[in-house]
Amino acid sequence: MNILVINAGSSSVKYQLIDTDKELALAKGTVSRIGMSASVLTHKPHDRAEVKVSAEILDHIIAIEYIVTILMSENHGVIKDASEIHAVGHRVVHGGEKFSSSVLITKELMAELRNLIELAPLHNPHNIRGINACMQKLPDVPMVAVFDTAYHSKMPPHAYIYGLPYVMYKRYGIRRYGFHGTSHRYVADLAAKKLDKDRSECKIITAHLGNGASIAAIDRGISVDTSMGFTPLEGLLMGTRTGDLDPAIILHIMAREELTLHEANTLLNKHSGLAGISGVSSDMREIEESVDENKNSALALETYCYRVKKYIGAYAAAMGGVDALVFTAGIGENSSIVRSKSCQGLGFMGIGIDEAVNAKSKGIEADISSMKSTVKTFVIPTNEELVIARDTRELVESH
Repeated sequence: MNILVINAGSSSVKYQLIDTDKELALAKGTVSRIGMSASVLTHKPHDRAEVKVSAEILDHIIAIEYIVTILMSENHGVIKDASEIHAVGHRVVHGGEKFSSSVLITKELMAELRNLIELAPLHNPHNIRGINACMQKLPDVPMVAVFDTAYHSKMPPHAYIYGLPYVMYKRYGIRRYGFHGTSHRYVADLAAKKLDKDRSECKIITAHLGNGASIAAIDRGISVDTSMGFTPLEGLLMGTRTGDLDPAIILHIMAREELTLHEANTLLNKHSGLAGISGVSSDMREIEESVDENKNSALALETYCYRVKKYIGAYAAAMGGVDALVFTAGIGENSSIVRSKSCQGLGFMGIGIDEAVNAKSKGIEADISSMKSTVKTFVIPTNEELVIARDTRELVESH
């Protein structure tokens, strides 16, 4: 079965066409700068060179048209007809408490998704645009929504409730939801296999470290805690997000700087994190390259890794032990420096890494544990699109 996986953002659409029989991405790409000048479609068939197409792509409907067209094109395509797209799987950031698993998309579901926009106003509206565009271009193709939050939906109340009046939870749904669920799920399941155990027998900490970053505690196959909260702003230091912050700080800054709510939101989400501390970049590669010349870059790197290490210790305590630690996503998969610094001093809890193996492990699956460590430490490249494709196939076939 060929599944088209769609991840729609405000001005971009990322896609993969996955053959789920072979679990192979036949093609992948991105439409960027939607609604802007110089829109670009970047397309990569699995067995041919990447191609870029410049065009006037005004909205998500036109973006989907371009994607389907290039998938069928004579020179760059991987299918001959749109009928070879058997289903579409959509990444949807927020499922609230309503959706604890992936679901088939119906008219009734679309109404529910619109009701969830207030929980994720920066993400869900764009996900919905992607769904509507696909429904218009591929009206007879079954579609599935796969939620970032779903994997964390079994967290116990003591892990997801905040220290606010309980009525705020009942009235507005204010609680920890967590994100990056498809990634945490994928790498945790793979780590269990590497341990040669069923996931129901394992305690695993998964660190999804990218421009957005989160850590999850996976206890016997269930996410029992995760660092992102009501929004993706909580938790680790990130590329441009603050991570954990005394809430009184933003009230103080808003008063002193006379910021509007919009300006405060932009400060927290767009101008903080690695970029804010370093003054150099939100990109960890540029941070690492500049640590010798810029003391703030060094501070940003140390702060980032310290936060990761704190959460590793906290989640080992929350689960009463840990069998494996997994690093994934752009930074987790590629930065040996971040992995090394994040694990320093954790020998007391059985975590230690082989620095030589760690240094050579970039973007590949690897066991970087030291010989003496009792906790396995893995690097596992994530594959959220494959999770979406698997869920989509399972739901379509079962119906």
